[in-house]
Amino acid sequence: MNMHFDIKTDTLDLALLEAIQDGLPLTSKPFAVIAKQLLITEDEIISRFERLQNAGIIKRFGLVLQHRPLGFRANAMVVWDVPDEEVNAAAERITAHDFVTLCYCRARRAPVWQYNLYCMIHGRERQIVEGQIAELKRSADLIRYPTTTLFSTRRFKQTGARFSSSTKRMKSAP
Repeated sequence: MNMHFDIKTDTLDLALLEAIQDGLPLTSKPFAVIAKQLLITEDEIISRFERLQNAGIIKRFGLVLQHRPLGFRANAMVVWDVPDEEVNAAAERITAHDFVTLCYCRARRAPVWQYNLYCMIHGRERQIVEGQIAELKRSADLIRYPTTTLFSTRRFKQTGARFSSSTKRMKSAP
């Protein structure tokens, strides 16, 4: 494992992270299921999640949605080159739009990639998504920034964070 923790973690924290790396159990009480697997209480699971989240080890819980089987095939990543001092305000204007499914900042990779603000729009029809992008540029005051749109041509494997320990990998080796 190639992680550095600033808080005290133990083998149970690592087991907990490993238990959720493929997703939470699809049940009304997923933490109770995990607690039973790890031989601790549901309250202990929740307490550990809160501590790991407060320490920044877990940033958020999210859903990895396989959008193509649901008919969402016009999926666009729109990127902008926004001055660093304006990027947070621009991101807030972007996320105010219900059709934006994801928005985040990343470091530029000059000279190859000048963009630092990204958003995703998932849609069923390309023409509708293109209209949403035009609306977003106008209403979020983004027209003045260099931009490009990248439509998905295929789906890559989507997974959440991986926490598998080197011990487990070593056990599964022939």
